[in-house]
Amino acid sequence: MADGTRVMVYDDTCRTSKVGLDLTRSWIAGGALYRALGRIDAHGPVRSWAEAFKFILEQRPREPIAEVQFWGHGKWGEARIEREPFGIDALSPTHALHPSLCELRERLVGEQALVWFRSCETVGAHAGHDFAQALADFLGCQVAGHTFIIGPWQSGLHRLRPGERPTWSVHEGLAPGNDPAKPKKALWSGPLQPNTITCLQGEVPAGF
Repeated sequence: MADGTRVMVYDDTCRTSKVGLDLTRSWIAGGALYRALGRIDAHGPVRSWAEAFKFILEQRPREPIAEVQFWGHGKWGEARIEREPFGIDALSPTHALHPSLCELRERLVGEQALVWFRSCETVGAHAGHDFAQALADFLGCQVAGHTFIIGPWQSGLHRLRPGERPTWSVHEGLAPGNDPAKPKKALWSGPLQPNTITCLQGEVPAGF
């Protein structure tokens, strides 16, 4: 990883999930662990995407940014803070987040920088392919994400560089019978699924 600031933001709104878990608390603990291990330089809670970009850009403002991680929820082609999506439409000049994305692009160290969505399904199906490719090209950096529902196991991890096209299957991470053009159900991560890491791993492995 190139020299520069490494920032993680997490969804502060997920205090109770559908399965009764306080996922925000787990992300708080994970962020503290990553900070203690020297994997990130700053981490913080956010309740909207505007707040997320504000936090990222305020960290060590005189230094370039080498890595951004988002811990939260996602769907195909999106990452979400509560119900607010961040997807390909944010790249439009008329979108409210576009100025922040342009500012982030100027701060990134270049093609060696990484933006990693540690969120469910974000780079899965056709929408995930389109999102990963468009964002990597727009930011001029590496974009990574997952095709499966993630938790302690985090499967379907893929990294895309500017100018590349996705090589993973649009069916990866989808439950049998799902149409990758209109997916409805994803599979859970597991140790036997492709491109799997655990939540304790802090780097995208070579070849992913």
